[in-house]
Amino acid sequence: MTPRPLSVLIAGGGTAGHIEPALNTADALRRLDPQIRITALGTARGLETTLVPERGYELSLIPPVPLPRKPSPDLVKLPFRLRAAIRQTRRIIVENQVDVVVGFGGYVCLPAYLAARKSPPVVVHEANARAGLANKVGARFAARVVAAVAGSGLSGAEVLGIPVRRSLTVLDRDALRAEAREFFGLHPDAPTLLVYGGSQGARSINAAVAAAAPALAAAGIGVLHAHGRKNTLDVPQTPGAPAYVTVPYLDRMDLAYAAADLVLGRSGAMTVAELGAVGLPAVYVPLPHGNGEQRLNATGQLEAGSAVIIDDADLTAASVAERVVPLLTDPARRDALRAAAVRVSATDVGDELARIAYGLGVEHRAATS
Repeated sequence: MTPRPLSVLIAGGGTAGHIEPALNTADALRRLDPQIRITALGTARGLETTLVPERGYELSLIPPVPLPRKPSPDLVKLPFRLRAAIRQTRRIIVENQVDVVVGFGGYVCLPAYLAARKSPPVVVHEANARAGLANKVGARFAARVVAAVAGSGLSGAEVLGIPVRRSLTVLDRDALRAEAREFFGLHPDAPTLLVYGGSQGARSINAAVAAAAPALAAAGIGVLHAHGRKNTLDVPQTPGAPAYVTVPYLDRMDLAYAAADLVLGRSGAMTVAELGAVGLPAVYVPLPHGNGEQRLNATGQLEAGSAVIIDDADLTAASVAERVVPLLTDPARRDALRAAAVRVSATDVGDELARIAYGLGVEHRAATS
């Protein structure tokens, strides 16, 4: 009889920050073994209902288990909801003969980790600078624990980075620059700033950079500004200056990164990982709320000299003119940033994480056959 393909359960639903590294790892697993069976775990509430099928993977849904932060009726229901989600996940593991579970945090992971507590082996990946509850639980009995950065709070975690899309890990920005700038209608030679506040945009970034458009134009800087689908941005063009191009969303991040000399945007874990992968310097504007993890995400690049920080409260048209413009117009500073970014550019984390998961799956198969 022909041996059945290795079976992997990927858990990382809810937000794009959990789903994207999960799918990038799934892609790497498929490159490693084209016959592999990959099942993604999610709920009907998360973005995975769209993103997973679009990438060509099977999606199995379990009941959502929200974790209330304050006393409420939902807190009383939590044990029953969690038990139901664990049972459903265990059923998926058995039916799919799963050999290894790989989790990336978020609410869908807690049932996955608990359902696989005794078997099959679990790999935990933490993308953020500070680990969430699900990964803290899973790390207690996982076969391997991997983190994007040091100090995540997961004991014994191996610092590896974040899996990013293959199209970015192999991106030759210099070779693609002319095509990328033509694609977006940018000046072919001008220093170019990419402004990107995430898929939903960022109002404070949009307002400050748009207001700085005259200063950017006067300095001979072109701009590619993704303002978010829910936002609008009308920036008058300055005659004779490089174009200030506005788009609601960037479907071709590879071309956007190839076109840019510098990025201004939030320092979410996935953005930091992608810029590290392509060797592109950045001006980070961390989210002004939360537990400060966006600033921590960028620590490695800040220490390497490939990035700088402007606090959200300090981001104005004046600060863009005073602090961002010189990074693009001073050749020595621009070259130093670029050189530092290239030095810290990451290896293909997805391939390495795929090898870890695949090896554990093979060992589990051999032990249980």
